[in-house]
Amino acid sequence: MRLVTVGVAGSLPGPSSPASCYLVQASDGERDWSVVLDLGSGSLGPLQRHVDPLDLDALALSHLHPDHCSDLSGLYVYLRYHPERGVHRTGAARELPVHGPSTTRERAAAMYGLDPGETMDAEYAFRTWDPAAPVQVGPLRLEPFAVNHPVEAYGIRVTGPSSQRPGETVTLVFSGDTDACANLVEAARGADLLLCEAAFVEGRDDGVRDIHLTGRRAGRVAAEAGAGRLLLTHLTAWTDPQVPLAEARGEFDGPVELAVADGVHLL
Repeated sequence: MRLVTVGVAGSLPGPSSPASCYLVQASDGERDWSVVLDLGSGSLGPLQRHVDPLDLDALALSHLHPDHCSDLSGLYVYLRYHPERGVHRTGAARELPVHGPSTTRERAAAMYGLDPGETMDAEYAFRTWDPAAPVQVGPLRLEPFAVNHPVEAYGIRVTGPSSQRPGETVTLVFSGDTDACANLVEAARGADLLLCEAAFVEGRDDGVRDIHLTGRRAGRVAAEAGAGRLLLTHLTAWTDPQVPLAEARGEFDGPVELAVADGVHLL
């Protein structure tokens, strides 16, 4: 499994990174499969450095705040109007699977400003997350779990073949946006890599709960879950990233890193 942290900025694009977007790729021995976790503001451009959007196999959205889904509009244009492979040119529906919260189909149409009655159904196949129903995309198994955020929101546990240890299976857990919750600890239990948000800072943001984790709380999740590695993401433009990094290292004895735009991690 290969993880590319395309966009790692929290709440809005930052000066050195677009908002949340993570490309997960794996091979089944016959071809490579590509799944994108979140497609936040500004992420579609740099995503094209790593994969042609027309070659994506699925899009998985943690929730519908703009910094996690707004580039659905740009991807719709790419899928519809590409001069060689677009739906408008070929006349054949693309129907890229888009897994997300219950109102994803309506939100995507509203963001783009479609007229009443128009849909994106030729470009996207919208499917609502069900925590009891894992999604299989080639060799990748996606398991959503509800998390602690003000809107309908999910983390995603991804299981697939290891890129470094042939024949073995590895697990990546993406927290989505969440404050501390039991579901995240349980989903991250034994994960090889916990890709976890850390948008808040201890002391500075103590008056706001049930929205985001701090580095300390992210580190505590990794420790309680027994995760192998912790990768901090969703860092806001106004936060010194060394602060949540130090907080996390104070709680978790395993390897802790800061996610960076276009970073590549092999599992």
